[in-house]
Amino acid sequence: MTGNNRKGDRMAEVKWVVEGRRFRNEEEYQAALRDKEHIALMTDGLKLDNPADIEKLYMELQKGKYTFESIVGRQFDDNIYELYHKMKQIEQEKQQEKTARKEKRKQQIENIINMKNIKNQPRTSKKPHEPEKKAKLEDFDKEMQRQIIAVLKRKERKRKMLIAACLFMCIVSFGYLGAYYQVSAKSAREFEELSALKEAGAQSAGTREVKIHYTDDTVEVPDILPEYSLLHQKNQRLIGWVKIEDTLIDYPVMQTVNNEYYLDHNFNQEEDRNGCIFMDYQCDVVKGCDNIILYGHHMKSGRMFGTLNKYSKESYYEAHPTIQFDTIYEKGTYQVMYVFRSKVYSEEEVTFKYYQFINAASEKEFNSAMNEMAALSLYDTGVTAVYGDRLLTLSTCDYQETKGRFVVVAKKIS
Repeated sequence: MTGNNRKGDRMAEVKWVVEGRRFRNEEEYQAALRDKEHIALMTDGLKLDNPADIEKLYMELQKGKYTFESIVGRQFDDNIYELYHKMKQIEQEKQQEKTARKEKRKQQIENIINMKNIKNQPRTSKKPHEPEKKAKLEDFDKEMQRQIIAVLKRKERKRKMLIAACLFMCIVSFGYLGAYYQVSAKSAREFEELSALKEAGAQSAGTREVKIHYTDDTVEVPDILPEYSLLHQKNQRLIGWVKIEDTLIDYPVMQTVNNEYYLDHNFNQEEDRNGCIFMDYQCDVVKGCDNIILYGHHMKSGRMFGTLNKYSKESYYEAHPTIQFDTIYEKGTYQVMYVFRSKVYSEEEVTFKYYQFINAASEKEFNSAMNEMAALSLYDTGVTAVYGDRLLTLSTCDYQETKGRFVVVAKKIS
């Protein structure tokens, strides 16, 4: 082979080289050139030592924006992939190192701050005459001093906020208790005055009330008993008085056109969270009904029906077997029969609802109600009722369940 032929062969070999890679034919060579052009366009204005530029290239390649045809493009793709993940690994290591330094710094600051309390702790193995080492703020560099001061300020701010919150809660609590007992005391004085009016009426036994007529003009209302005449003049919604000897239950009973008004109004028709004892609006003491239902709040002070749940113990029943309930027209003594817990049910629930039992349509219905209450009763009093007996039901809230009620049922014996 001549010298010219060897030179021509070398030139043919060199012309198919791209990025230091030799290709076997024109087609592969052209594909490599196209990839090189794509790479130049992608990296134009970017630096491969800049993390932001590397991430940008990596995201574009991940989206499949460019498809490489040769080993030149694929090698570039692999290089970017390795650079990106190496960069992320370095960032993660730096972040972990930063977090570790931050935690270490924080712990150092906490230890320094806690050293202030060392003098208040019992000494252990300190040698005689050994000087006590105390950390001073000046012993640390400026950055550490700044962080220590910042932590101390945060702790002091939290301490002040906690003290302020505690003081506020104390003021609110004492204010609430003060208002509660003030209202309770006022309510007690008012009921004492009402009791005095009742006694004054009984002693005077003056002229009787004029007969009152309800919507049915053929029904004549009996004369009001003398002891309730003055009270009735004060509030004509008075319907009676309920009392259980040797207990706090000794109150006037009100009745209006609904079962809501006297939940939060007193005898003087003022707003009062104690409310009043009131009779179910469907009960009629003039025409009479099988079961008179009285409602009252279960107050924590014991007022209203706050002590009614003491009947849950049979010994309490044995000490208080009767209830005195007078309507404004007639006196009455009732003997306790049943004591049970119930609740206010939804309209859809098919079950015995004691608060709907006011009049029985028949003897069978009356006996059915008696059986239901006897089954619910917490204990057997031995007292029963027959169709035609007049009943009295006292009802209050019971907090053992949602919408719970505590109920005492008695029958009239005189």
